[in-house]
Amino acid sequence: MRTSLALLSTAVTLAAACGSEKDFERLRIERRAAASSAASSAASRVATSAVARNSAATIASGATNPSAAAGTAGGAVASTTAAAAAATRTDEASAAGIKDPAQECTAYYYPPVGQLIADGVFPAIWEIANLSTAKAEVTALFQSLNSSIPNIAPKGTPQGDFSSVNYDGATDPDCWWTWGKCTSPKAAGVKPDVYNVPTPNTWGLTYDDGPNCSHNAFYDYLQEQNQKATMFYVGSNVVDWPLEAQRGLADGHEICSHTWSHRYMTSLTNEQAFAELYYSKKAIKDVLGITVQCWRPPYGDVDDRIRYIAQSLGLQTIGWEDNVFDYEIATLSRATIEQNYNDILAAAANGTYSVNGTIVLSHELNNDTMSLAQEFLPKIKQAFKHVVPVGVAYNNTEPYVESGYTYPNFAQYIGGTTTMSLAAPTAVSTDASLSIPLSTGATGSVSASVAYASNTGGAAAAASDSSGNSAAVRGSGGALGAVVAAVAGAVGAGAMAVML
Repeated sequence: MRTSLALLSTAVTLAAACGSEKDFERLRIERRAAASSAASSAASRVATSAVARNSAATIASGATNPSAAAGTAGGAVASTTAAAAAATRTDEASAAGIKDPAQECTAYYYPPVGQLIADGVFPAIWEIANLSTAKAEVTALFQSLNSSIPNIAPKGTPQGDFSSVNYDGATDPDCWWTWGKCTSPKAAGVKPDVYNVPTPNTWGLTYDDGPNCSHNAFYDYLQEQNQKATMFYVGSNVVDWPLEAQRGLADGHEICSHTWSHRYMTSLTNEQAFAELYYSKKAIKDVLGITVQCWRPPYGDVDDRIRYIAQSLGLQTIGWEDNVFDYEIATLSRATIEQNYNDILAAAANGTYSVNGTIVLSHELNNDTMSLAQEFLPKIKQAFKHVVPVGVAYNNTEPYVESGYTYPNFAQYIGGTTTMSLAAPTAVSTDASLSIPLSTGATGSVSASVAYASNTGGAAAAASDSSGNSAAVRGSGGALGAVVAAVAGAVGAGAMAVML
């Protein structure tokens, strides 16, 4: 039976999650205004950028709300007077040393990102990405995959209005998470979502929507607690706040993608969805030096078409099992969000997580969500036996394509070794090529190796837990195998070098 979502808006509201779309749209409006202002003073920017490079001073381009999820672009430049008044930010360490939130959220000029923006490497910040300015290699990669992408029509609008969508909810043919929280794809070759962790009584710690410009106090606290998390970074935020993004890697957190502009992904065309994922990976690669292999859909909005596109780019879809709804803190009372946290803690005490642990959705969206996360971390550690990043829970010690970034496995992490060997974040100022791990098989399929969520990793993690509890998968998501994506479509022999 095909049903209009207008009749079942409650179900959709319950499923959809992440930072408020209203908040993100406000941020996009602010960013468009900032971009327009920057364009009108291009001559001034060119003149002062040289001064900024020489002095390594931060360049302010206007007032910013410290609690916003994004601010003005890292490549924006204003007057030398403003530059003199701005806080000095020369590298990740100096940026991490700023303690005043308003000062943290003062726009600044970072030469590598400024050059990439000037060269037109990225789409417009906070706008829906497309391939109109992409390199030929990138366009060729998309075209090689496009014909094999599942034939599923886009749904609703990028702002999450699904009222005009008619969908067969009885069979849920697209495994549309927003409809019924489906995590086991129905399209051939598409791998299941990761939404919980294999070891009992374990909290998979994740934070969405970063890097937040005023996150230093929160990251300082995590560092003091020797606590690492999985951070889902928005590409536009990475370009806006590059040094803040670098801190996430420098502090030893696991970095994943949260798309380029944070839209409802199932509403987008194939090209837009591909570009949103591609440019988020590229922003993280160009600013931090790593090629991530995991992503989380904004609002959880994903179906088999979007999973397939992500998988073809070497990205494992990571969802969640529990949600504190902190992104609604602007409309819900603080007490309500606190109760959501407490409900999960109570569930732990009642044995809910005695078979598998959980992945919990929470955010560094603004100062309120970060302060709540800080407040509840000690309580989480008291209620749960282990609190770990998602990659650690799956013994994913090398989460990036590049070598030189080794994370602890589960046994090492719970034994006190929370950081192994991490190369320093490294930004580039040129549009460099990178070989994506894609190859053509005998049948013309494309294989994208995503070393995430293997049964072996899960079993090893469970075995290291002294409780001896089994790690059988709880819920309807099914077992999680080694993620080696088989995606139909020809891409030429061997690995394909693309501009990433």
